[in-house]
Amino acid sequence: MSSSTPHRARRRARPPRPSTPHDALFKDTFSRVEHAAGLLRAVLPPAIVARLELATLQLRPGSFVGATLSGRHTDLLFSAKLSGRPAFIYVLLEHQSVVDPLMAFRLLGYMLRIWERVLVEHPKARRLPAILPLVVHHSETGWRGETAFEALLDLDAATLAALAEHVPRFRFVLDDLSAETDDALRKRAMTELGRLALGCLRHAREPAKLVGLLASWADLVRQVRAAPGGMAALAAIWRYTLTLSEPLSPEDLLANLLEAVGKDAEEEIMTIADQLREEGRREGVVEGRREGVVEGRREGVVEGQRTMLLKQLAARFGALPEAVAARVRAADATQLERWAERVLAAPKLDAVFRRA
Repeated sequence: MSSSTPHRARRRARPPRPSTPHDALFKDTFSRVEHAAGLLRAVLPPAIVARLELATLQLRPGSFVGATLSGRHTDLLFSAKLSGRPAFIYVLLEHQSVVDPLMAFRLLGYMLRIWERVLVEHPKARRLPAILPLVVHHSETGWRGETAFEALLDLDAATLAALAEHVPRFRFVLDDLSAETDDALRKRAMTELGRLALGCLRHAREPAKLVGLLASWADLVRQVRAAPGGMAALAAIWRYTLTLSEPLSPEDLLANLLEAVGKDAEEEIMTIADQLREEGRREGVVEGRREGVVEGRREGVVEGQRTMLLKQLAARFGALPEAVAARVRAADATQLERWAERVLAAPKLDAVFRRA
């Protein structure tokens, strides 16, 4: 394999457009390698950190979450050398009210998509780069699911042991923000902005506590402001905070935030508040046109899925019959995702399209 990247890009990779405020804060912060490197140092097992060459860490383009789960999962893909070999670190944010009990299964699907892209880019490859999955989680209950894929299999312990060499086995690294304390987050060996962003995500369901956190972490806020790009970084923090008004009213949240952070940030916060009001006004003006725009974007995404699947099928099975190509072009998003998941494992072309 001539390259560790699943996609060659001349420009710096940028994460896909986020769909929620949580996505936006997470990607604005951790798409920058200096903040991502701090997160990895803080949460990965020391034996892995010792082998991971973080100086080679790079953000890679693309999202591997399917359309049906894009509202629940946000992802970032990085490449780095691991003991001198190319590898990927796949970071997934799950910020939901409940735990996804099939997270390991979801991750397996996302990892397969990464490897499929590698093989499309490098059809002569005979080995795959390692992928290390990391889940950053926050929910009302904290993590209560399995972190090992084999634990999802409906087998007793003795039978699982007998089948151990014949079933997928991996465990993802879990960073459960729900189980952390503010003090523990603040002491993490991360960048100031990285710690501040995780603290905001941890308290997103309780805006009053989030405002209190920002007040108690005033010195950390000042350190973020003093760093290169600090004003823009704090603008993302203020924007995130002001979008989380419930159960507080937007006016009460704004007043509480201004009181908590003091005069230094008053102009910044008022500017963000004015921007949000203007965006809300524009949203109302264009609401009547939204349905057609969204539908057009959705069809564009599906067309991209069709193109990628055709490339994957051709790389795996050679020239495609016209009937197969026509079937792919006529498929909807659900069918395309189902077929894409089968490409690598299918022994022949017909098996990709079997009824299940």
